[in-house]
Amino acid sequence: MVQLMTEHETAHKRYMNTNQTSMSVHLYHASSQLLFSFSKVTHTKQDFCLLLSFLSASDSFSTEPTPPRVRKVCNESRLQWEVEVCGEGFKEDMTHIDPQNWCNLTHFISEYHLFTLCTETKSQIVDCYWPNPLVERYIIHIHKHFFSNCTIDQPVWLDPPDDTLTILILIPVFLTLAMIGLVVWCSKRSDILA
Repeated sequence: MVQLMTEHETAHKRYMNTNQTSMSVHLYHASSQLLFSFSKVTHTKQDFCLLLSFLSASDSFSTEPTPPRVRKVCNESRLQWEVEVCGEGFKEDMTHIDPQNWCNLTHFISEYHLFTLCTETKSQIVDCYWPNPLVERYIIHIHKHFFSNCTIDQPVWLDPPDDTLTILILIPVFLTLAMIGLVVWCSKRSDILA
């Protein structure tokens, strides 16, 4: 236990003397399995003591200053080139499909899936999020090229002629009146027979 306390004190001194703003602490069991790990920008003395209170004589720990994570910048010029490569592959695939079937998604769903998967993968490779405005503009460009004539013509609905409309209204009205008359007649007849 004395040896463990000495390790605690040594680690505590190293911890307090560091000039880093970020600290990573890893707790290992004697079998070298990682039991606990945390990284925090600011640490208090209580945080460190709480971590060390879980150690046994067979556990070890290491405190290693870790540099802050560097956010990689999106390389938009490379992304533009990569997305165009994806688009060329999609255009090549679409040449194998009859242009009359370009408006039917079932004929090119796998090609379109591969195209979107390609743009997503290439965005991640060049450290850009997906979707982003550059990729969206290119996808819209592809849609305008291949699917601009795919608008569905909506049928223009016209009212039926007045004669037809009158007949369609009067038939349910007369059927309703006939049913009411039949119910009344049957109820009077059952009163007479009873």
